Amino acid sequence: MQRFKNAAAAGILCGLLLAGATTASAAADVAGRVNINAASADELARLPGIGPAKARAIVEHRATEPFRTPDDLRKVKGIGDKLYEQVKDHVTVGEPSAPPKGRGS
Repeated sequence: MQRFKNAAAAGILCGLLLAGATTASAAADVAGRVNINAASADELARLPGIGPAKARAIVEHRATEPFRTPDDLRKVKGIGDKLYEQVKDHVTVGEPSAPPKGRGS
């Protein structure tokens, strides 16, 4: 009986950990990569070589043209081949974040 209780407790703990991982920021995936279509300017500024100005440029660019691939970062003014090579392993592309819909939306 004690074994069953231990197994059940371990299963519940694992489930809670997984649930917490899936409800974490939509801007980061499980591998810790930043979703460039959903991250805030502050989150983007934490990427290597990306400061506040480039982070704002990324946010402004994606407002008019969401990123389809990480390589699309090269379209942002100030992000060339060298900088892209620094950040490519730290970013991912997911669906753009949409504001939640409420009543009357």
